Amino acid sequence: MAHVDLMTHAIQERSDFADFLATLTEEQWQVRSLCSDWTVRDVVAHHLSYDELTWPETVKRMVRGRFGLNGTNAVGVREDTRGPAELLDVLRAHLRPRGLVAAFGGMVALLDCMIHQQDIRRPLGMRREIPAERLRTALGLAMKAPPIRAFVRARGLRLVATDVDWTRGSGPEVRGPGEAVLLAIAGRDVALDELAGPGKPRLAARM
Repeated sequence: MAHVDLMTHAIQERSDFADFLATLTEEQWQVRSLCSDWTVRDVVAHHLSYDELTWPETVKRMVRGRFGLNGTNAVGVREDTRGPAELLDVLRAHLRPRGLVAAFGGMVALLDCMIHQQDIRRPLGMRREIPAERLRTALGLAMKAPPIRAFVRARGLRLVATDVDWTRGSGPEVRGPGEAVLLAIAGRDVALDELAGPGKPRLAARM
């Protein structure tokens, strides 16, 4: 199997994200996303909120967020008052992730961008076809990323992405489109309707 360049995937995903955001109206930037209490603008601000921090600044934010992931993320969104145009300019100027999100060869940036792009697209009714190799890579990485907790939700289940030739685990099967599998194991119950199999009730119970 060819080596997967995670940073290249992350840059491509960010580029696709920027192209998509450029099509949105001011009203669409204010629509509620799948992330509780966050609008589209807030999700974009969150995605960029660690790029500009040095490691000491990242630690300071974690202290303000009481070292909890949700609290730390909320601090970043609350402190970022930039509007859509400014956020888009920052994203386009820095398609290559920096800081914390560049960690693990770009893994953090790829997962964060792909999942949050879908958090925005689904409420707007603007679906996409994610490049298959990029989606397969993200599915595998999600199972290894502690903040996503995919490995907890998927424990004892066999996951099958029916459109991108990806499987993982053993046990009662949960199958469906790869994008829906990714969102479900990332805790988005809106994707459950697109999944099937005897393991679906167990996955749903873990949301």
